[in-house]
Amino acid sequence: MALQQPFLSELLHSTSKRSLPTTLTTRSTILSLQQPKKHNLYLHNQQFKKQERLSCYAIAENIGDGISSSSSSAEVDDQSVLLENSSLEELRGQREIVGYDWTEEWYPLYLTKNVPDDAPLGLTVFDKQVVLYRDGSGELRCFEDRCPHRLAKLSEGQLYDGKLECLYHGWQFEGDGKCVKIPQLPENARIPRSACAKKYEIRDSQGVVWIWMSQRTPPNINKIPWFENFEREGFRDISTTHELPYDHSILLENLMDPAHVPISHDRTDFTAKREDAGPLFFEVTERTNRGFAGWWGKEKDQGKANYTPNFLRFEAPCVLQNNREIVDENGEKHYFSGLFLCRPSGQGKSMLIVRFGNTRKRTGILKFIPNWFLHQNAGKVFEQDMGFLSSQNEILMKEKVPTKKLYLNLRSSDTWVAEYRKWMDKVGHGMPYHFGHSTIYLPQQPAVVEHAPAGFVANFSAAQPAKGGIGGMYAPNPANRYFRHVVHCKDCRNVVKAFETWKNALSVVALVSTALAILVSGRQWKALLLLSTSLCLAGIYACSTAIAMNTTNFIRIHRRL
Repeated sequence: MALQQPFLSELLHSTSKRSLPTTLTTRSTILSLQQPKKHNLYLHNQQFKKQERLSCYAIAENIGDGISSSSSSAEVDDQSVLLENSSLEELRGQREIVGYDWTEEWYPLYLTKNVPDDAPLGLTVFDKQVVLYRDGSGELRCFEDRCPHRLAKLSEGQLYDGKLECLYHGWQFEGDGKCVKIPQLPENARIPRSACAKKYEIRDSQGVVWIWMSQRTPPNINKIPWFENFEREGFRDISTTHELPYDHSILLENLMDPAHVPISHDRTDFTAKREDAGPLFFEVTERTNRGFAGWWGKEKDQGKANYTPNFLRFEAPCVLQNNREIVDENGEKHYFSGLFLCRPSGQGKSMLIVRFGNTRKRTGILKFIPNWFLHQNAGKVFEQDMGFLSSQNEILMKEKVPTKKLYLNLRSSDTWVAEYRKWMDKVGHGMPYHFGHSTIYLPQQPAVVEHAPAGFVANFSAAQPAKGGIGGMYAPNPANRYFRHVVHCKDCRNVVKAFETWKNALSVVALVSTALAILVSGRQWKALLLLSTSLCLAGIYACSTAIAMNTTNFIRIHRRL
């Protein structure tokens, strides 16, 4: 299978205030990445966890008859199935640190087709809040989500004659950030030059809006990711967007983990079956300062004729793609891609753009399945993972130790997870915070808590599709399917509106039919009207079911009845 767009080879020369030189560092440098004044406790915990683990092995082995209880034999067995936690360099107190500045990267901001035409959209990258909108000519614009007057969110404002207006005092801004109207100024007074919004550079590439976060250096266009398969003739994709209540690093390692799919998503679709769970093989073919890549597949499929494994590539800062090529019975080659664009949207939050695509046409019943149904099935997949991923995020924040002290990574399933956390060790110093394989850096600022709107006016302003809901029944809530996906998807939003319209219309017809059935005297007319009522009630039920699919989360039933 042909490799995709190769990693960018250049390194960033300017790093953040936490950045370290591009050298192998000593153990004192490594420990400096931990939280201050906790080194002795951290080392004590390491030793304690190691003793605890060996004790656990001894207990387990003493239960069985004729099994040796020696911890040394347990360690030998572990080496055959577990990934090594420490490399030779780590044991020597050395680590490779590379130049990295998280702001000098392009981040996936939004799907272009879903950017609203009539309202500004508030988004975040790490802790930086930005507002995205289309101006009067339809051109995409992006500012810091802060009015220079009194710091009100511009995303809570409105579009007025193609200009972005702050709803606090009515200041208006053009596409370059210049303020062109202040209603409170006296006649003939000049607008202060400092009254301007801070602009961010954005680009539309292959249907995705990308944002360059640095305010110090000009955007590097060559660093915008390019995906070869999406330019192939006949390539079609289904794109969805999801807000998720856990860190982007948790999200990425979950997406790198094919081993959980048969278990966590058993029977969610025809590709996931728990009886298919088993060992996987991995082959790392590339490791660079920008990420890693390699092949993977089911261990039992190795050596089969015409078998093509999957090719995975992770590229900084948050792009993951999984590609496969299949030759059909006619000798025609088909390309399949799973593209995951994972934007960090704050502590314990992330936004994911998913793009599944291929060059093979839909056949059979698949041709009749609407995209909105596929979108909601994707939502179900993320809801199935949400509970344990959120708890994983909570434990990482609570334990405050690197992942190698918490994870038991298997050779046959967790290779990509370990590779990703080790990459974090290289570049984490250039991020606002990180959880690496051997290093951590906790957030220095507490997470920002967004409050739901209060009062009639605030609730009404937040009820528009770009703000969080339709009417009062959809409050902003990352655990709500409507808020996590539908509010960011024009297609699904229009489907919900259509089903609500049909439901209301059928309710009226059912009411009228029932009333007429009571009033008329002829049996045939009564039967016909009651049949009409029955059909309307069935239609109402179908519409209610479709609306519920877009607004109700999947709840896992833990007890099998």
